Amino acid sequence: MSISTEITKSSEMKFDGKLIKVTYDIADVNGNDAWREVVHHPGATAIVAVTEDNKIVMERQFRYALHQPLLEIPAGKLDIGENPLECAKRELAEETGYRATEWTPLGVIATSPGFCNETLHLYLATGLTMGETNWDPDEYVELEYYTLDELMDAFKNESIKDSKSLAAIMLALPYLKSVKA
Repeated sequence: MSISTEITKSSEMKFDGKLIKVTYDIADVNGNDAWREVVHHPGATAIVAVTEDNKIVMERQFRYALHQPLLEIPAGKLDIGENPLECAKRELAEETGYRATEWTPLGVIATSPGFCNETLHLYLATGLTMGETNWDPDEYVELEYYTLDELMDAFKNESIKDSKSLAAIMLALPYLKSVKA
């Protein structure tokens, strides 16, 4: 069985914001018209950063859309034409102050493929040295440090709800088992 391709017949911009754009599309699906609302996002990176004492750097920040603080790994959006690894390095330094000497790609995930084209490039960062943070004016982050066992417990008790953090840490597990404290 082969999956058929959906072909865009028309696309109308419904919202053109600072971060996202939203289109209302009509697609041909097996000879039938189907509507598709699509959120267009520039993409982002997310980083599992591990300190010399085998702690994973996490951020707690308030997420307006959910009206609550979330515990997440460092992450940030790609600038137009930016290389994902350079974005990851920039975001890690800006949000945590850390710089890393070793970067391991963990893969690319689609955050909400049913309606959004955003992809996240995931990395493991080790060999960390501390520097200064450089938060955006509208950003406030509290850094927290966890062992792998503590994060696994947080997953089990649903203290971590952020999908990029869940995915990235799971993809980093083969590397993290060797740094487990």
